[in-house]
Amino acid sequence: MTAALMTRPTTGAGPTRRVRPGPVVAALVALGVGYRLYLILSGMPPTNSDEATMGLAATHIAQGRGFPAFFYGQHYMGTLEAYLAAPLFVLFEPSSVALRLPLLPVYAVFCYVMYGLVSRLYSRWFAVFVVGLLAIGSDAVVHSQVSAGGGYPEIKPIGAGALLIAVWLGSGGGRTARVRLIGYAGWGVLAGLALWVDWLILPYVAAAGLVLVFGCRRQLLGWPGLVLVAGVLAGAAPSILHHVRPGVAAQSLDTMLHLSGGGQASVWDRVYGGLLLGVPLGTGLCGPGTCEGWPLALGAAYPLLLLLAAGLAIAAFRTASGFHGERVRQAGRLALVAGGALTLLAYVRSDAAGLTPTTSVRYLTPLLLSLPAILWPLWTAAARLRRASLRDPRPLAGAGMVAILAGSMLAPTVALLRDAPRGQVVAREERALVDALHGLGVDRFYTEYWTCNRLAFATDEGVVCAALHDDLSPGHDRYLPYRAILEATPNPAYVLPIGSVHERAIAQRLADRGVPADVTDVAGYRVYRPAHPIR
Repeated sequence: MTAALMTRPTTGAGPTRRVRPGPVVAALVALGVGYRLYLILSGMPPTNSDEATMGLAATHIAQGRGFPAFFYGQHYMGTLEAYLAAPLFVLFEPSSVALRLPLLPVYAVFCYVMYGLVSRLYSRWFAVFVVGLLAIGSDAVVHSQVSAGGGYPEIKPIGAGALLIAVWLGSGGGRTARVRLIGYAGWGVLAGLALWVDWLILPYVAAAGLVLVFGCRRQLLGWPGLVLVAGVLAGAAPSILHHVRPGVAAQSLDTMLHLSGGGQASVWDRVYGGLLLGVPLGTGLCGPGTCEGWPLALGAAYPLLLLLAAGLAIAAFRTASGFHGERVRQAGRLALVAGGALTLLAYVRSDAAGLTPTTSVRYLTPLLLSLPAILWPLWTAAARLRRASLRDPRPLAGAGMVAILAGSMLAPTVALLRDAPRGQVVAREERALVDALHGLGVDRFYTEYWTCNRLAFATDEGVVCAALHDDLSPGHDRYLPYRAILEATPNPAYVLPIGSVHERAIAQRLADRGVPADVTDVAGYRVYRPAHPIR
Protein backbone atom coordinates (compact mmCIF):
# COMPACT_ATOMS: atom_id res chain seq x y z
CA MET A 1 0.00 0.00 0.00
CA THR A 2 2.77 2.41 0.93
CA ALA A 3 4.66 1.60 -2.24
CA ALA A 4 1.55 2.20 -4.30
CA LEU A 5 1.03 5.59 -2.72
CA MET A 6 4.63 6.56 -3.30
CA THR A 7 4.31 5.91 -7.03
CA ARG A 8 1.31 8.21 -7.45
CA PRO A 9 1.67 11.94 -8.15
CA THR A 10 0.83 14.07 -5.11
CA THR A 11 -0.46 17.06 -7.11
CA GLY A 12 -4.12 17.89 -7.04
CA ALA A 13 -4.39 17.75 -10.79
CA GLY A 14 -4.87 14.00 -10.77
CA PRO A 15 -2.65 11.34 -12.29
CA THR A 16 -0.37 12.54 -15.06
CA ARG A 17 -0.13 10.74 -18.38
CA ARG A 18 3.01 10.59 -20.44
CA VAL A 19 2.61 11.33 -24.11
CA ARG A 20 3.31 8.19 -26.09
CA PRO A 21 4.96 8.27 -29.52
CA GLY A 22 2.38 6.04 -31.23
CA PRO A 23 -0.61 8.42 -31.18
CA VAL A 24 1.63 11.34 -32.17
CA VAL A 25 2.93 9.42 -35.17
CA ALA A 26 -0.62 8.46 -36.17
CA ALA A 27 -1.67 12.12 -36.00
CA LEU A 28 1.34 13.22 -38.07
CA VAL A 29 0.70 10.58 -40.72
CA ALA A 30 -2.97 11.57 -40.87
CA LEU A 31 -1.88 15.19 -41.28
CA GLY A 32 0.49 14.23 -44.09
CA VAL A 33 -2.15 12.15 -45.86
CA GLY A 34 -4.72 14.94 -45.53
CA TYR A 35 -2.26 17.49 -46.92
CA ARG A 36 -1.53 15.31 -49.94
CA LEU A 37 -5.20 14.43 -50.46
CA TYR A 38 -6.06 18.13 -50.55
CA LEU A 39 -3.36 18.70 -53.17
CA ILE A 40 -4.56 15.74 -55.26
CA LEU A 41 -8.15 17.00 -55.23
CA SER A 42 -6.85 20.46 -56.13
CA GLY A 43 -4.97 19.10 -59.13
CA MET A 44 -1.56 19.81 -57.65
CA PRO A 45 1.03 19.27 -58.83
CA PRO A 46 -0.44 19.63 -62.36
CA THR A 47 -0.30 16.40 -64.32
CA ASN A 48 1.91 15.90 -67.37
CA SER A 49 2.34 13.44 -70.22
CA ASP A 50 4.61 11.14 -68.21
CA GLU A 51 1.94 10.65 -65.58
CA ALA A 52 -0.74 10.42 -68.28
CA THR A 53 1.27 7.60 -69.90
CA MET A 54 1.01 5.67 -66.64
CA GLY A 55 -2.70 6.47 -66.65
CA LEU A 56 -3.04 5.05 -70.15
CA ALA A 57 -1.29 1.87 -68.99
CA ALA A 58 -3.75 1.63 -66.07
CA THR A 59 -6.64 2.14 -68.49
CA HIS A 60 -5.43 -0.65 -70.74
CA ILE A 61 -4.95 -2.96 -67.75
CA ALA A 62 -8.43 -2.19 -66.42
CA GLN A 63 -9.94 -2.89 -69.84
CA GLY A 64 -7.89 -6.07 -70.34
CA ARG A 65 -6.26 -4.64 -73.48
CA GLY A 66 -2.72 -5.10 -72.26
CA PHE A 67 -0.58 -5.80 -69.22
CA PRO A 68 2.62 -3.80 -69.66
CA ALA A 69 5.52 -4.57 -67.35
CA PHE A 70 7.28 -1.28 -68.02
CA PHE A 71 6.53 2.32 -68.86
CA TYR A 72 5.42 2.57 -72.47
CA GLY A 73 8.33 3.32 -74.77
CA GLN A 74 11.13 1.96 -72.57
CA HIS A 75 12.43 -1.20 -70.92
CA TYR A 76 12.92 0.14 -67.39
CA MET A 77 10.74 1.74 -64.69
CA GLY A 78 7.96 -0.69 -63.82
CA THR A 79 4.23 -0.06 -64.00
CA LEU A 80 3.33 -0.94 -60.41
CA GLU A 81 1.44 2.36 -60.11
CA ALA A 82 -0.73 1.41 -63.10
CA TYR A 83 -1.65 -1.92 -61.52
CA LEU A 84 -2.49 -0.19 -58.23
CA ALA A 85 -4.80 2.25 -60.02
CA ALA A 86 -6.44 -0.25 -62.38
CA PRO A 87 -9.07 -1.47 -59.84
CA LEU A 88 -10.20 2.12 -59.30
CA PHE A 89 -10.41 2.57 -63.07
CA VAL A 90 -12.74 -0.44 -63.17
CA LEU A 91 -14.98 1.01 -60.47
CA PHE A 92 -14.80 4.63 -61.64
CA GLU A 93 -13.84 6.40 -64.83
CA PRO A 94 -10.11 6.96 -65.44
CA SER A 95 -8.83 10.25 -64.04
CA SER A 96 -5.74 11.80 -62.53
CA VAL A 97 -7.37 11.69 -59.09
CA ALA A 98 -8.10 7.95 -59.35
CA LEU A 99 -4.56 7.39 -60.63
CA ARG A 100 -3.04 9.18 -57.64
CA LEU A 101 -5.27 7.98 -54.80
CA PRO A 102 -3.50 4.59 -54.37
CA LEU A 103 -0.29 6.49 -53.71
CA LEU A 104 -1.68 7.86 -50.44
CA PRO A 105 -1.51 4.49 -48.63
CA VAL A 106 1.94 4.01 -50.20
CA TYR A 107 3.02 7.27 -48.56
CA ALA A 108 1.43 6.26 -45.23
CA VAL A 109 3.29 2.93 -45.32
CA PHE A 110 6.52 4.81 -45.99
CA CYS A 111 5.99 6.99 -42.90
CA TYR A 112 5.24 4.04 -40.62
CA VAL A 113 8.17 2.02 -41.97
CA MET A 114 10.46 5.00 -41.42
CA TYR A 115 9.16 5.32 -37.87
CA GLY A 116 9.96 1.67 -37.21
CA LEU A 117 13.38 1.94 -38.84
CA VAL A 118 14.44 5.15 -37.11
CA SER A 119 13.13 3.91 -33.76
CA ARG A 120 15.25 0.78 -34.08
CA LEU A 121 18.38 2.59 -35.32
CA TYR A 122 18.18 5.75 -33.17
CA SER A 123 15.34 6.58 -30.78
CA ARG A 124 11.55 6.70 -30.74
CA TRP A 125 11.10 10.45 -30.29
CA PHE A 126 13.68 11.17 -32.93
CA ALA A 127 11.64 8.86 -35.17
CA VAL A 128 8.55 10.95 -34.35
CA PHE A 129 10.46 14.07 -35.38
CA VAL A 130 11.49 12.47 -38.67
CA VAL A 131 7.90 11.45 -39.42
CA GLY A 132 6.87 15.03 -38.70
CA LEU A 133 9.31 16.25 -41.33
CA LEU A 134 7.99 13.65 -43.77
CA ALA A 135 4.44 14.88 -43.15
CA ILE A 136 5.23 18.24 -44.72
CA GLY A 137 6.71 18.60 -48.16
CA SER A 138 7.79 21.06 -50.82
CA ASP A 139 6.69 20.91 -54.45
CA ALA A 140 9.57 18.62 -55.40
CA VAL A 141 9.02 16.27 -52.46
CA VAL A 142 5.25 16.02 -52.86
CA HIS A 143 5.56 15.56 -56.63
CA SER A 144 7.67 12.45 -56.02
CA GLN A 145 5.05 11.11 -53.58
CA VAL A 146 1.67 11.74 -55.24
CA SER A 147 2.45 11.89 -58.98
CA ALA A 148 2.23 8.55 -60.76
CA GLY A 149 5.06 9.35 -63.15
CA GLY A 150 6.82 6.06 -62.60
CA GLY A 151 8.47 4.51 -59.56
CA TYR A 152 9.26 7.47 -57.36
CA PRO A 153 6.47 7.14 -54.73
CA GLU A 154 6.93 3.42 -54.08
CA ILE A 155 10.71 3.06 -54.07
CA LYS A 156 11.07 4.85 -50.74
CA PRO A 157 9.00 2.38 -48.69
CA ILE A 158 10.74 -0.43 -50.59
CA GLY A 159 14.19 0.82 -49.57
CA ALA A 160 13.22 1.62 -46.00
CA GLY A 161 11.40 -1.68 -45.62
CA ALA A 162 14.37 -3.69 -46.90
CA LEU A 163 16.68 -2.06 -44.36
CA LEU A 164 14.18 -2.43 -41.50
CA ILE A 165 13.77 -6.16 -42.18
CA ALA A 166 17.55 -6.60 -42.49
CA VAL A 167 18.18 -4.92 -39.11
CA TRP A 168 15.31 -6.81 -37.51
CA LEU A 169 16.53 -10.18 -38.73
CA GLY A 170 20.17 -9.38 -38.00
CA SER A 171 19.28 -8.41 -34.43
CA GLY A 172 17.54 -11.73 -33.81
CA GLY A 173 13.98 -10.57 -34.45
CA GLY A 174 11.22 -13.14 -34.79
CA ARG A 175 10.22 -15.59 -32.11
CA THR A 176 9.87 -18.63 -34.36
CA ALA A 177 11.64 -19.99 -37.41
CA ARG A 178 8.44 -19.57 -39.45
CA VAL A 179 8.24 -15.86 -38.66
CA ARG A 180 11.87 -15.40 -39.61
CA LEU A 181 11.32 -17.24 -42.90
CA ILE A 182 8.49 -14.82 -43.66
CA GLY A 183 10.95 -12.00 -42.96
CA TYR A 184 13.49 -13.44 -45.40
CA ALA A 185 10.79 -13.89 -48.03
CA GLY A 186 9.60 -10.32 -47.47
CA TRP A 187 13.11 -8.95 -47.89
CA GLY A 188 13.49 -10.89 -51.12
CA VAL A 189 10.20 -9.61 -52.51
CA LEU A 190 11.18 -6.01 -51.74
CA ALA A 191 14.56 -6.48 -53.43
CA GLY A 192 12.82 -7.99 -56.46
CA LEU A 193 10.35 -5.11 -56.62
CA ALA A 194 13.28 -2.69 -56.57
CA LEU A 195 14.75 -4.45 -59.60
CA TRP A 196 11.42 -4.12 -61.41
CA VAL A 197 10.03 -0.77 -60.30
CA ASP A 198 13.02 1.58 -60.39
CA TRP A 199 16.76 1.06 -60.06
CA LEU A 200 17.16 4.37 -58.25
CA ILE A 201 16.61 2.63 -54.91
CA LEU A 202 19.19 -0.09 -55.53
CA PRO A 203 21.97 1.67 -53.53
CA TYR A 204 19.81 1.45 -50.41
CA VAL A 205 18.68 -2.11 -51.13
CA ALA A 206 22.28 -3.18 -51.73
CA ALA A 207 23.36 -1.57 -48.46
CA ALA A 208 20.48 -3.33 -46.70
CA GLY A 209 21.64 -6.58 -48.28
CA LEU A 210 25.09 -6.13 -46.77
CA VAL A 211 23.51 -5.54 -43.36
CA LEU A 212 21.49 -8.73 -43.80
CA VAL A 213 24.57 -10.72 -44.77
CA PHE A 214 26.50 -9.31 -41.80
CA GLY A 215 23.74 -10.10 -39.34
CA CYS A 216 22.52 -13.42 -40.74
CA ARG A 217 25.36 -14.87 -42.78
CA ARG A 218 25.08 -18.33 -41.20
CA GLN A 219 21.32 -18.61 -41.60
CA LEU A 220 21.48 -17.53 -45.25
CA LEU A 221 23.35 -20.74 -46.11
CA GLY A 222 20.23 -22.78 -45.39
CA TRP A 223 16.51 -22.54 -46.05
CA PRO A 224 16.37 -18.77 -45.34
CA GLY A 225 18.69 -18.14 -48.27
CA LEU A 226 16.54 -20.22 -50.62
CA VAL A 227 13.38 -18.49 -49.41
CA LEU A 228 15.04 -15.12 -49.93
CA VAL A 229 16.05 -15.98 -53.50
CA ALA A 230 12.50 -17.17 -54.20
CA GLY A 231 11.21 -13.84 -52.92
CA VAL A 232 13.57 -11.92 -55.21
CA LEU A 233 12.37 -13.94 -58.21
CA ALA A 234 8.74 -13.34 -57.27
CA GLY A 235 9.18 -9.58 -56.84
CA ALA A 236 11.19 -9.24 -60.05
CA ALA A 237 8.99 -11.63 -62.07
CA PRO A 238 7.48 -8.92 -64.34
CA SER A 239 10.95 -7.65 -65.19
CA ILE A 240 12.36 -11.13 -65.73
CA LEU A 241 9.52 -12.15 -68.05
CA HIS A 242 9.94 -8.91 -69.99
CA HIS A 243 13.71 -9.18 -70.41
CA VAL A 244 13.89 -12.82 -71.51
CA ARG A 245 12.89 -11.68 -74.98
CA PRO A 246 15.83 -11.51 -77.42
CA GLY A 247 17.78 -8.25 -77.30
CA VAL A 248 15.64 -6.56 -74.64
CA ALA A 249 18.08 -7.06 -71.76
CA ALA A 250 21.02 -5.57 -73.67
CA GLN A 251 18.91 -2.60 -74.77
CA SER A 252 17.74 -1.95 -71.22
CA LEU A 253 21.30 -2.09 -69.86
CA ASP A 254 22.58 0.25 -72.58
CA THR A 255 19.82 2.73 -71.74
CA MET A 256 20.59 2.69 -68.02
CA LEU A 257 24.32 3.14 -68.66
CA HIS A 258 23.54 6.07 -70.94
CA LEU A 259 21.29 7.70 -68.35
CA SER A 260 23.92 7.37 -65.62
CA GLY A 261 26.79 8.61 -67.75
CA GLY A 262 28.12 12.13 -68.07
CA GLY A 263 30.01 14.08 -70.68
CA GLN A 264 27.88 16.86 -72.08
CA ALA A 265 27.63 18.93 -68.91
CA SER A 266 30.73 20.40 -67.27
CA VAL A 267 31.98 19.09 -63.94
CA TRP A 268 31.04 22.35 -62.22
CA ASP A 269 27.50 22.32 -63.66
CA ARG A 270 27.00 18.75 -62.45
CA VAL A 271 28.37 19.52 -58.99
CA TYR A 272 26.29 22.69 -58.70
CA GLY A 273 23.07 21.15 -60.06
CA GLY A 274 23.49 17.79 -58.35
CA LEU A 275 24.92 18.81 -54.98
CA LEU A 276 24.49 22.51 -54.16
CA LEU A 277 21.08 22.82 -55.82
CA GLY A 278 19.90 19.21 -55.95
CA VAL A 279 20.21 18.31 -52.26
CA PRO A 280 18.13 21.20 -50.85
CA LEU A 281 15.56 20.82 -53.64
CA GLY A 282 15.34 17.07 -53.21
CA THR A 283 15.04 17.20 -49.42
CA GLY A 284 12.32 19.86 -49.41
CA LEU A 285 14.15 23.00 -48.31
CA CYS A 286 13.30 25.06 -51.40
CA GLY A 287 10.24 26.26 -53.23
CA PRO A 288 9.11 25.12 -56.70
CA GLY A 289 12.09 25.05 -59.06
CA THR A 290 14.07 27.71 -57.20
CA CYS A 291 16.60 27.63 -54.42
CA GLU A 292 18.47 30.62 -53.03
CA GLY A 293 20.25 31.68 -49.89
CA TRP A 294 21.40 29.48 -47.05
CA PRO A 295 19.75 26.19 -48.21
CA LEU A 296 22.46 26.01 -50.87
CA ALA A 297 24.93 25.70 -48.01
CA LEU A 298 23.27 22.43 -46.98
CA GLY A 299 24.18 21.02 -50.36
CA ALA A 300 27.80 21.93 -49.78
CA ALA A 301 27.71 20.56 -46.23
CA TYR A 302 25.82 17.37 -47.10
CA PRO A 303 28.91 15.25 -47.85
CA LEU A 304 30.45 16.44 -44.57
CA LEU A 305 27.30 15.51 -42.67
CA LEU A 306 27.39 12.06 -44.27
CA LEU A 307 31.03 11.68 -43.24
CA LEU A 308 30.20 12.76 -39.70
CA ALA A 309 27.33 10.28 -39.50
CA ALA A 310 29.57 7.54 -40.90
CA GLY A 311 32.34 8.35 -38.40
CA LEU A 312 29.99 8.21 -35.44
CA ALA A 313 28.51 4.90 -36.62
CA ILE A 314 31.94 3.36 -37.21
CA ALA A 315 33.15 4.45 -33.77
CA ALA A 316 30.05 2.99 -32.12
CA PHE A 317 30.44 -0.19 -34.18
CA ARG A 318 33.97 -0.70 -32.90
CA THR A 319 33.08 -0.12 -29.27
CA ALA A 320 30.16 -2.59 -29.53
CA SER A 321 32.47 -5.58 -29.94
CA GLY A 322 30.76 -8.65 -28.53
CA PHE A 323 27.26 -7.12 -28.77
CA HIS A 324 25.97 -8.43 -32.10
CA GLY A 325 22.63 -6.63 -31.99
CA GLU A 326 24.31 -3.26 -31.39
CA ARG A 327 26.78 -3.84 -34.21
CA VAL A 328 23.91 -4.65 -36.57
CA ARG A 329 22.23 -1.43 -35.44
CA GLN A 330 25.32 0.61 -36.28
CA ALA A 331 25.62 -1.24 -39.58
CA GLY A 332 22.07 -0.08 -40.33
CA ARG A 333 23.13 3.51 -39.70
CA LEU A 334 26.06 3.03 -42.07
CA ALA A 335 23.64 1.66 -44.68
CA LEU A 336 21.69 4.93 -44.63
CA VAL A 337 24.94 6.84 -45.14
CA ALA A 338 26.12 4.53 -47.93
CA GLY A 339 22.78 4.67 -49.71
CA GLY A 340 22.75 8.46 -49.64
CA ALA A 341 26.37 8.76 -50.77
CA LEU A 342 25.91 6.34 -53.69
CA THR A 343 22.67 8.00 -54.76
CA LEU A 344 24.27 11.43 -54.72
CA LEU A 345 27.39 10.23 -56.53
CA ALA A 346 25.40 8.55 -59.30
CA TYR A 347 23.32 11.69 -59.81
CA VAL A 348 26.28 14.09 -59.87
CA ARG A 349 27.96 11.88 -62.48
CA SER A 350 24.95 12.17 -64.83
CA ASP A 351 24.37 14.96 -67.34
CA ALA A 352 20.86 15.45 -65.95
CA ALA A 353 22.35 17.08 -62.83
CA GLY A 354 24.08 19.72 -64.94
CA LEU A 355 21.66 20.21 -67.83
CA THR A 356 18.22 19.96 -66.15
CA PRO A 357 18.82 20.22 -62.38
CA THR A 358 15.37 21.48 -61.38
CA THR A 359 13.35 18.97 -63.40
CA SER A 360 15.69 16.04 -62.75
CA VAL A 361 15.78 16.47 -58.97
CA ARG A 362 13.28 13.60 -58.76
CA TYR A 363 16.28 11.29 -59.11
CA LEU A 364 17.31 12.37 -55.60
CA THR A 365 14.01 11.37 -54.01
CA PRO A 366 15.67 8.39 -52.20
CA LEU A 367 17.72 10.87 -50.13
CA LEU A 368 14.73 11.21 -47.79
CA LEU A 369 15.77 7.83 -46.39
CA SER A 370 19.10 9.30 -45.29
CA LEU A 371 17.47 12.24 -43.51
CA PRO A 372 17.78 10.56 -40.06
CA ALA A 373 21.49 9.90 -40.57
CA ILE A 374 22.40 13.52 -41.23
CA LEU A 375 20.06 14.94 -38.56
CA TRP A 376 21.00 12.57 -35.73
CA PRO A 377 24.24 14.39 -34.74
CA LEU A 378 22.30 17.68 -34.58
CA TRP A 379 19.49 16.02 -32.63
CA THR A 380 21.83 14.53 -30.04
CA ALA A 381 23.56 17.89 -29.63
CA ALA A 382 20.20 19.60 -29.13
CA ALA A 383 19.19 16.94 -26.58
CA ARG A 384 22.05 18.03 -24.32
CA LEU A 385 20.76 21.59 -24.15
CA ARG A 386 19.08 21.25 -20.74
CA ARG A 387 22.12 19.94 -18.93
CA ALA A 388 24.76 21.83 -20.89
CA SER A 389 26.86 24.55 -19.35
CA LEU A 390 26.71 28.10 -20.62
CA ARG A 391 30.25 27.73 -21.92
CA ASP A 392 29.34 24.91 -24.32
CA PRO A 393 27.75 26.31 -27.51
CA ARG A 394 27.29 22.93 -29.23
CA PRO A 395 23.86 22.00 -27.81
CA LEU A 396 22.47 25.44 -28.66
CA ALA A 397 23.93 25.24 -32.16
CA GLY A 398 22.44 21.79 -32.64
CA ALA A 399 19.01 22.90 -31.48
CA GLY A 400 19.21 25.96 -33.70
CA MET A 401 20.12 23.92 -36.76
CA VAL A 402 17.30 21.45 -36.14
CA ALA A 403 14.80 24.29 -35.78
CA ILE A 404 16.09 26.05 -38.90
CA LEU A 405 15.90 22.89 -40.99
CA ALA A 406 12.37 22.13 -39.80
CA GLY A 407 11.26 25.70 -40.46
CA SER A 408 12.88 25.69 -43.89
CA MET A 409 10.99 22.52 -44.81
CA LEU A 410 7.73 23.98 -43.51
CA ALA A 411 7.96 27.21 -45.53
CA PRO A 412 7.70 25.54 -48.99
CA THR A 413 4.78 23.51 -47.66
CA VAL A 414 2.87 26.68 -46.85
CA ALA A 415 3.81 28.12 -50.26
CA LEU A 416 2.49 25.02 -52.02
CA LEU A 417 -0.79 25.20 -50.12
CA ARG A 418 -1.18 28.82 -51.20
CA ASP A 419 -0.44 27.80 -54.78
CA ALA A 420 -2.95 24.94 -54.77
CA PRO A 421 -5.72 26.90 -56.62
CA ARG A 422 -3.42 27.00 -59.64
CA GLY A 423 -4.14 23.31 -60.15
CA GLN A 424 -7.81 24.06 -60.77
CA VAL A 425 -6.86 26.79 -63.25
CA VAL A 426 -4.70 24.33 -65.20
CA ALA A 427 -7.51 21.76 -65.13
CA ARG A 428 -10.03 24.29 -66.45
CA GLU A 429 -7.69 25.25 -69.27
CA GLU A 430 -7.29 21.60 -70.21
CA ARG A 431 -11.06 21.08 -70.21
CA ALA A 432 -11.51 24.19 -72.36
CA LEU A 433 -8.99 22.83 -74.88
CA VAL A 434 -10.66 19.41 -74.93
CA ASP A 435 -14.12 20.98 -75.39
CA ALA A 436 -12.80 23.18 -78.20
CA LEU A 437 -11.26 20.21 -80.00
CA HIS A 438 -14.55 18.34 -79.66
CA GLY A 439 -16.45 21.32 -81.04
CA LEU A 440 -14.09 21.59 -84.00
CA GLY A 441 -14.33 17.89 -84.69
CA VAL A 442 -10.58 17.46 -84.18
CA ASP A 443 -9.76 14.03 -82.78
CA ARG A 444 -6.62 13.14 -84.78
CA PHE A 445 -3.72 15.57 -84.56
CA TYR A 446 0.00 16.09 -84.15
CA THR A 447 1.34 17.97 -81.15
CA GLU A 448 4.39 18.04 -78.88
CA TYR A 449 5.38 15.45 -76.27
CA TRP A 450 4.08 17.21 -73.15
CA THR A 451 0.61 17.60 -74.66
CA CYS A 452 -0.08 14.36 -76.51
CA ASN A 453 -0.61 11.65 -73.90
CA ARG A 454 -1.99 14.16 -71.43
CA LEU A 455 -4.91 14.91 -73.74
CA ALA A 456 -5.30 11.26 -74.74
CA PHE A 457 -5.67 10.27 -71.08
CA ALA A 458 -7.90 13.24 -70.22
CA THR A 459 -10.36 12.21 -72.96
CA ASP A 460 -10.17 8.47 -72.22
CA GLU A 461 -8.50 8.11 -75.63
CA GLY A 462 -11.26 10.10 -77.28
CA VAL A 463 -8.48 11.88 -79.15
CA VAL A 464 -5.43 10.26 -80.71
CA CYS A 465 -2.21 12.16 -81.27
CA ALA A 466 1.46 11.77 -82.13
CA ALA A 467 4.42 13.82 -81.00
CA LEU A 468 6.67 16.02 -83.14
CA HIS A 469 10.23 17.20 -82.68
CA ASP A 470 11.11 20.88 -83.04
CA ASP A 471 11.78 20.37 -86.77
CA LEU A 472 8.41 18.59 -87.22
CA SER A 473 10.03 15.20 -87.64
CA PRO A 474 8.45 12.26 -85.74
CA GLY A 475 8.87 12.83 -82.01
CA HIS A 476 9.02 10.62 -78.94
CA ASP A 477 5.83 8.56 -79.02
CA ARG A 478 5.65 6.29 -76.01
CA TYR A 479 2.55 4.43 -77.20
CA LEU A 480 3.38 3.54 -80.81
CA PRO A 481 -0.16 2.52 -81.94
CA TYR A 482 -1.07 6.22 -81.80
CA ARG A 483 1.51 7.09 -84.44
CA ALA A 484 0.25 4.32 -86.71
CA ILE A 485 -3.27 5.78 -86.46
CA LEU A 486 -1.98 9.27 -87.31
CA GLU A 487 -0.01 8.00 -90.27
CA ALA A 488 -3.23 6.45 -91.61
CA THR A 489 -5.20 9.70 -91.10
CA PRO A 490 -5.62 11.53 -94.48
CA ASN A 491 -5.33 15.10 -93.19
CA PRO A 492 -4.62 15.40 -89.47
CA ALA A 493 -4.73 18.66 -87.53
CA TYR A 494 -1.92 20.27 -85.51
CA VAL A 495 -2.48 21.37 -81.91
CA LEU A 496 0.51 23.27 -80.53
CA PRO A 497 1.26 25.72 -77.70
CA ILE A 498 1.11 29.27 -79.00
CA GLY A 499 4.60 30.69 -79.57
CA SER A 500 6.35 27.35 -79.15
CA VAL A 501 9.09 26.22 -81.53
CA HIS A 502 6.70 23.63 -82.93
CA GLU A 503 3.96 26.19 -83.56
CA ARG A 504 6.29 28.57 -85.34
CA ALA A 505 7.64 25.72 -87.43
CA ILE A 506 4.19 24.57 -88.58
CA ALA A 507 3.18 28.15 -89.43
CA GLN A 508 6.34 28.51 -91.52
CA ARG A 509 5.73 25.13 -93.22
CA LEU A 510 2.20 26.16 -94.19
CA ALA A 511 3.42 29.48 -95.53
CA ASP A 512 6.27 27.93 -97.52
CA ARG A 513 3.95 25.44 -99.18
CA GLY A 514 1.11 27.89 -99.66
CA VAL A 515 -1.37 25.65 -97.87
CA PRO A 516 -4.33 27.51 -96.35
CA ALA A 517 -5.51 26.44 -92.92
CA ASP A 518 -8.23 27.23 -90.43
CA VAL A 519 -6.59 28.55 -87.27
CA THR A 520 -8.25 28.60 -83.84
CA ASP A 521 -6.70 29.82 -80.57
CA VAL A 522 -7.93 28.33 -77.31
CA ALA A 523 -6.47 27.94 -73.82
CA GLY A 524 -2.94 28.83 -74.88
CA TYR A 525 -2.96 26.50 -77.89
CA ARG A 526 -3.24 27.16 -81.61
CA VAL A 527 -5.18 24.60 -83.64
CA TYR A 528 -4.21 24.34 -87.31
CA ARG A 529 -6.53 22.51 -89.71
CA PRO A 530 -4.76 22.54 -93.10
CA ALA A 531 -6.81 22.37 -96.28
CA HIS A 532 -4.35 19.80 -97.64
CA PRO A 533 -1.93 17.35 -95.98
CA ILE A 534 1.56 18.77 -95.31
CA ARG A 535 3.42 15.62 -94.33
